Amino acid sequence: MAKTQDFTAIMKDFMGAFPVDTSAMEDAFKTQATLGEKLSAVALDAASKSTDLSTKWTKDTLAKMTDLSKAKAEPADYAKAITDFASAYAEMSAENMAAFAEIAKKVQTDTVELMMAAGKDMSEEASAMMQKATKDASTAAKKATTAAAAK
Repeated sequence: MAKTQDFTAIMKDFMGAFPVDTSAMEDAFKTQATLGEKLSAVALDAASKSTDLSTKWTKDTLAKMTDLSKAKAEPADYAKAITDFASAYAEMSAENMAAFAEIAKKVQTDTVELMMAAGKDMSEEASAMMQKATKDASTAAKKATTAAAAK
C-alpha cells in the first residue's frame, strides 16, 4: 500500500523559509491611525470655529434687531431704522462669510499638508518594506537553493 506524503511538514518548511514580518503592517496601521487623528483634529477645530462664528453672528443680528424693534417718534424713523439694519446686516454678512471662507481655506491647507506628509511617510514605509521583503526573499531563495543542492 502506498504511503501518503506528509504535507504538514512540507508546508511548515515552506512557511518557515518565507517568514512573515508583521511589523510593516503594524507601522502602516499606526500611520493610518495617526493620520485619522490629525484629520479629525482639523475637522473638529473647524467645526468649533464655525460654531463660534455662527453664534457671534446670531448675537450681533439679535442686537441689531433689538434696536430695530424699538418704538419711534416719527414714521420716517422706522424707515431709517430698517435701512440702518439692512446696511449693518449686509456688512455683517460680508464679514462673516469672509471669516467662514478663511476657516475653509485653513482646513484645505491643513488637509493638503497632512496628506502630503502622510504620502511621504507611506512611500518611505512601502520602500523600506519592499527592500526588506526583497532581502528576505533573496535570503530564503539562497537557503532553499543551498538545501536543494545539499540533497
